[in-house]
Amino acid sequence: MERPMIQQTSGRLLAEEPRSEAGMTKATWRDYWVLTKPGINASNLMAVFTGFWLAGFQSFQFSLLLATLLGTALVIAGGCTVNNYIDRDIDPLMNRTRNRPVAAGRIQPSSAFWMGALLGMAGVAVLVILVNPLSAILAAVGFFVYVLIYSVWTKRTTIWNTVVGSISGAIPPMIGWTAVQGTLDFPAWVLFLFMFVWQPAHFYALAMMKVDDYRTAGIPMWPVVKGLADTRRQILLFVILMLPASLLLFGTGVVSWLYLSMAILLGGAWLYKAIAGWSSQDDEDWARRMFLFSLLYLTMMQVAMIIDPILFR
Repeated sequence: MERPMIQQTSGRLLAEEPRSEAGMTKATWRDYWVLTKPGINASNLMAVFTGFWLAGFQSFQFSLLLATLLGTALVIAGGCTVNNYIDRDIDPLMNRTRNRPVAAGRIQPSSAFWMGALLGMAGVAVLVILVNPLSAILAAVGFFVYVLIYSVWTKRTTIWNTVVGSISGAIPPMIGWTAVQGTLDFPAWVLFLFMFVWQPAHFYALAMMKVDDYRTAGIPMWPVVKGLADTRRQILLFVILMLPASLLLFGTGVVSWLYLSMAILLGGAWLYKAIAGWSSQDDEDWARRMFLFSLLYLTMMQVAMIIDPILFR
């Protein structure tokens, strides 16, 4: 049997007694599926598709799209699976994550690690062989940032963890773009900026809703360290930044007036909600409304990116 493991998490020592295989509940196929965080994967694949579509909807290649989505999905699934392995000491401390397969003891940590590593390597291989090396490099960078820079290091040590993690979350549309073009053109960087700026406003709202969980686990999320009022200011700041970040895509010429109208309308509505709810005494309710609108905003903006080129190019 393995020795008990002691891990340091944000200044706290957390002891983990490894579970014997005899004491574990048998895992189901669904546990292994949940391990890959399919919801996160699906949202990232939508971003991949958006980048792919903007780069080459006029010469659309369905087989190339499938290869790009498959390779990227495998890399993301691998990163999320390894994240379950890394967070096995803190997940049991939070209501939101305590039932995850590794945290709940249904899947051995070593199984999660090797499953994640193999998925990640398989995804990179698919992208190298069926797409192009640049797309594979971008996916590998996203994996590296999410697993090592974010999950292992900054998530547990710095208030800037969300911003750092946003780097990996902003790479998927670049993978889609380079799958078609083979180069990192200016629109690809604008798509990266768009996704990078969107994420802090979205995840800070979630952190406000789950602040007690993060505090219990000793994770230095912004509302844990700086408080809810300062987190509101950070959300407002990033919502303000979303307006110019979203308008930049219009300037690249890959989208036209439909997208521009949606960017102004949705960005203005998001900013109005951020300011109008400022005087609310119910932080959790305000955070929930901001979180839900951020999801609506991203979905509608991506739909606009897909529809606009069809109508105006």
